[in-house]
Amino acid sequence: QVQLVESGGGLVQAGGSLRLSCAASGIIFSISTMGWYRQAPGKQRELVAAITTGGSTNYADSVKGRFTISRDNAKNTVYLQMNKLKPEDTSVYYCNAALKLLVASPYVNHWGQGTQVTVSS
Repeated sequence: QVQLVESGGGLVQAGGSLRLSCAASGIIFSISTMGWYRQAPGKQRELVAAITTGGSTNYADSVKGRFTISRDNAKNTVYLQMNKLKPEDTSVYYCNAALKLLVASPYVNHWGQGTQVTVSS
């Protein structure tokens, strides 16, 4: 069974840092784009950052210059380093990855279970 397992969330004061990790496990033929989304109560889920297999990145304007996404293809893992955190970054953060499970199958989006990030003022 394929899973995306997140870790690293928690409570931090404004201005602090957290590092999220997400590891894909199971029988996986290939992974394409990996990314992080977040969803605050009463709001839509939004893209935070994404990274392609080749390392090209894309960030939401609200996190540019503060967050850095990276990946370790050998470990099927994506990271999100979050610095200078603000109270408005408080949200549930979800890992997302496009996975190809078999050589002839298409890439399909998979989601992690979510990890809570709370930034106190």
